Amino acid sequence: MKEKTSFSSRVDAYPLTIAPRPLGRRAFLRQTVALAGGCAVCVQAAAAAGEHEALKPVGVARGIRPGRVAWVHDPEVTDWKGPGDGHWWEGNRVKQERVDAMMARAVCEVTGETGVGAAWARLFRHLNQSRGKGDVGYRAGERVAIKPNWVGMIYREGHVNLDTCTFVSRPDYMNTSPQMIIALLRQLAGVGVRPADITVCDTLACLVKEYHDLFRREFHEAHYEDYSGKFGRIKVSQSSVPLHWSSRPQGKAQDFLPACFAEADYLVNFASLKAHTAGGVTLCAKNHFGSLIRWPVQEGYFDIHPNCFSTQSGIYRPLVDLTGHSHLGGKTVLYLVDGLFSGVHPQDPVAQRMQQPPFNGHWPSSLLASQDPVAIDSVGFDFLAAEWPDFARKGADDYLRESALANDPPSGTVYDPNHATPTSRLPSQGVHEHWNNAREKKYSRNLGAGQGIELVGAKLG
Repeated sequence: MKEKTSFSSRVDAYPLTIAPRPLGRRAFLRQTVALAGGCAVCVQAAAAAGEHEALKPVGVARGIRPGRVAWVHDPEVTDWKGPGDGHWWEGNRVKQERVDAMMARAVCEVTGETGVGAAWARLFRHLNQSRGKGDVGYRAGERVAIKPNWVGMIYREGHVNLDTCTFVSRPDYMNTSPQMIIALLRQLAGVGVRPADITVCDTLACLVKEYHDLFRREFHEAHYEDYSGKFGRIKVSQSSVPLHWSSRPQGKAQDFLPACFAEADYLVNFASLKAHTAGGVTLCAKNHFGSLIRWPVQEGYFDIHPNCFSTQSGIYRPLVDLTGHSHLGGKTVLYLVDGLFSGVHPQDPVAQRMQQPPFNGHWPSSLLASQDPVAIDSVGFDFLAAEWPDFARKGADDYLRESALANDPPSGTVYDPNHATPTSRLPSQGVHEHWNNAREKKYSRNLGAGQGIELVGAKLG
């Protein structure tokens, strides 16, 4: 892969951003709506801004460049007209070479490096230093697990034929795309990770033949684990590593992590950009619902849904335990959000175009990347809240505040998913804030006004 030599690392470099103006919040909202002539996207942005206070960072930023989130947008990466034009993952409707370029730009922007090899070397080394393994990089034979969001292929919802592992319905749902996974596999192989040491796994999914064939064509030695274990996939198995819910529920079956995650040395959390009718959003934190070997509301186990979907604030949030577990968030070398397509789960069976600038009625065609799990979900939240404000309701971002303040959260919960009894409280899991507005998309570090998020925008094409 040809390495890039130079690029800007400021949101100002994104051609569709506008320099900030010294307007008060109400004045900004009035002017935004007036300039738009009442267009829907600006009304939505105003509504979202009214619910979530901007530029108030909490928590401790993480990463080589603390709090940095890279946003790569390439309007030319997708060439799908929608239903009736085949499926978005077929043929060259998603252009693999452009996805590869997006992934390369993303890892370079996150780390500040100008080449993919140097970027991954820094990512591995930084994670090992942060978890007390010393100043060492990736070593041959170490295993990498990739966790996509394949909720559109959940085994129990009837969208996949469990006998043939093929789509029955929802083939154009906004799963983490096979093209994005292939781009990641190519990078990992290019920096010395053997495909045989890589596992791609969503425990609740039945990996469809349509995706699996794309992977096997180039990376037949990689491991693909799923619920079914058929036709060359590996059936996911349980480890002896427990996850303890910090609400300390009584009389519930013990949760254990999948063996492929417990035995991995590194994890890549590869979520997708989706709003959610119950939780508000579903991003990197909620992606770990598919990191347990059971249904979230399975009888006999702790029911994860009520505290994840609650509209209250300052309450226990199970997503903090998933983000903070030593074998999940503790091993995560990179957080990614596939924004090639987006929509609202579970109401949208097909990806939806986005109206906010710079998408303007097209597919979002984007990729987000960060080392900070709270920052990347905060940015994803802001994009989704600007587009679908009805689902960014009260309490939807409460898990982000709890995560950012996990060492002393508003709920008072002693977050410690690694021990049967509270032993070692989780530290802050990252930094949370909301952008100034949906037009400029700037955070405190972009404005030189705080130790919060820095959104680095890059447009390709």
